[in-house]
Amino acid sequence: MVRRLLPVCLLLALAACSSRQDTPAPVSKEELAPAPTASAPALAPTGDGTGTAVQRHLADYATVKLGADLSKFDARQKKMIALLVEAADSMNAIYWQQAWGDKNALLQKIADPATREFAEINYGPWDRLDNDQPFVDGVGARPPGAQFYPADMGKAEFEKSSLKDKTSLYTLLRRDAQGQLITVPYHEAYKAELEKTAGLLRQAAKLARDPGFRKYLTLRADALLSDDYQASDFAWMDMKHNPVDIVIGPIETYEDQLYGYKASYESYVLIKDQAWSAKLARFAGYLPELQRELPVADKYKAEKPGSDADLNAYFAIYYGGDANSGAKTIAINLPNDEQVQLKKGARRLQLENVMQAKFDRIMLPIAKALIADDQQKNLSFDAFFQNTMFHEVAHGLGIKNVLGKSGLDGKGTVRKALKDQASSFEEGKADILGLYMVSKLAGKGELDKSKLMDNYVTFLAGILRSVRFGASDAHAKANMVRFNFFKQQGAFSRDEKTGRYRVDFDKMTAAMNALSAKLLTIQGDGDYEAAKQLTDQMGAVDAELAGDLKRLDQAHIPVDIRFEQGLDVLGLKQP
Repeated sequence: MVRRLLPVCLLLALAACSSRQDTPAPVSKEELAPAPTASAPALAPTGDGTGTAVQRHLADYATVKLGADLSKFDARQKKMIALLVEAADSMNAIYWQQAWGDKNALLQKIADPATREFAEINYGPWDRLDNDQPFVDGVGARPPGAQFYPADMGKAEFEKSSLKDKTSLYTLLRRDAQGQLITVPYHEAYKAELEKTAGLLRQAAKLARDPGFRKYLTLRADALLSDDYQASDFAWMDMKHNPVDIVIGPIETYEDQLYGYKASYESYVLIKDQAWSAKLARFAGYLPELQRELPVADKYKAEKPGSDADLNAYFAIYYGGDANSGAKTIAINLPNDEQVQLKKGARRLQLENVMQAKFDRIMLPIAKALIADDQQKNLSFDAFFQNTMFHEVAHGLGIKNVLGKSGLDGKGTVRKALKDQASSFEEGKADILGLYMVSKLAGKGELDKSKLMDNYVTFLAGILRSVRFGASDAHAKANMVRFNFFKQQGAFSRDEKTGRYRVDFDKMTAAMNALSAKLLTIQGDGDYEAAKQLTDQMGAVDAELAGDLKRLDQAHIPVDIRFEQGLDVLGLKQP
């Protein structure tokens, strides 16, 4: 949640093309008024009653300092990096509006310092690592549509509406003075914040030495003010040599649990690890070949993924907005735009320092508690790195457009066909095909076949790590489907006496191929009912696993990480 990653996968990508959407006519300031919402009731000031419980939940996050060696950058480049961090930081204010509403009004009504701190981590009063449970007095359940839709809007009213851009990634649904649904484009709703961000990106562009990066920053600034991101996505794909990068804008749709249509603002500022990136570069050329070899009927792999993709490793130095909420992604797959993916492929960014922190602080302690003693030797950071890397590569495999009866595109994109199931299915596909790709590349001699068991055991430990993110997280749902499917297929066993898990190599290989075919088929068919049925049947934590996960809590193993980050941490704060 690599999502928003992620958690693994964290995941997580640049925006789809809004030029395909119709742009509504300008609306008045009155029409831009906030939608009525059940998520921001008139709260009474909260006391210390929830403080003790919140203190325990704060301990779910291990604190990690987010930095990198900037000694090779000169003063001009450091100034550019500082501007990028400021631009990335501006995403926080917009994301607060999307996830909750008025940040200051909420925090002012929370008396307990720990609860206030926890609200800031979660960008609202719901615990993102505990199934969105409210932890502030007077707050009800998290509205599935967050602040993207009027709280009183039902699905029937939305489906009946004739608004052409209602499913756009970049529009809010609001009501006009007559109570009728209207759409408000993001660049109008968040105009002041976006103008500030665009200005910072343009200042940074003037300092950028790499012409490709300069072009991207300029186009991305324009995109923030127009909601048309495709040109900047193409420019981002064309960059190959820039040592600094920024991912910024409305990107993932996890926050919209009503439909999965609306994108949330987020940001990452990254420093390239040149040495590791060189090692990863050769794998990008395998995408077309691996697509042809997928374990599914030919029609579900008829699309040809772009081969102009690349893999790179980075040190993350700032997370903002959606990227910084709840579980943190450890890798990024860019962009989400299906047209750009088909023409250019995608870029996969491995966030090396964050990945190492999660492996050391979370993965190893979990594995020591839940993996069989004799398979502990198969746990390695290299395997974790590979599994995560190929998860991101696998986002480019499969099919992006739903098949009609003739085998051609008949119903639009998979994302729209699977609606609220799209995110968890895409993450599940990427996870299982990532392991499949590791297996295939080991067979081709590109990876060490003798260490393939390391990937399998580390993969199982990774599932046990990710399911702790809670059922509301797309990655956790995908992990639970895979866990339960593997359990049914005998891919692993559990010792009743010790409560430890053991991988069966051959059965996991068979289960991997079977689940790959199942997920790819449902995506290609755009079969929403089949997707929902699979999630409903296999997306839950049973009592046995819940007991095992409780052991991790009792051992005080963190669920995820939080960052100490910013200009001060980087030594870039101006005196």
